[in-house]
Amino acid sequence: MSITKPAAKWFIEELHLTEGEAVRFFARYGGFGGVHKGFSLALEKNTPNNPGAEVTDEGITFFVEDSDLWYFDNKDFHIKYSRKFDEIEYIIK
Repeated sequence: MSITKPAAKWFIEELHLTEGEAVRFFARYGGFGGVHKGFSLALEKNTPNNPGAEVTDEGITFFVEDSDLWYFDNKDFHIKYSRKFDEIEYIIK
């Protein structure tokens, strides 16, 4: 799991995060564009319980709980910011 510095800053601004807080990425039922049909990636401000993957940048922890790793199908999860579209891009490869 990795996150670019511009992406971390985007999350801080958009979610009004302060140092020491955390963002959880998890699989949710519904939506499209995900790794598994019928599921999509969601996020929330939350505290890690049993992280299976995590990275800290700009004082914020970004993580996936061990119970949600199945969604990524043993692939690398990268988070980056697109200046062109002013939005976050999730790359799972």
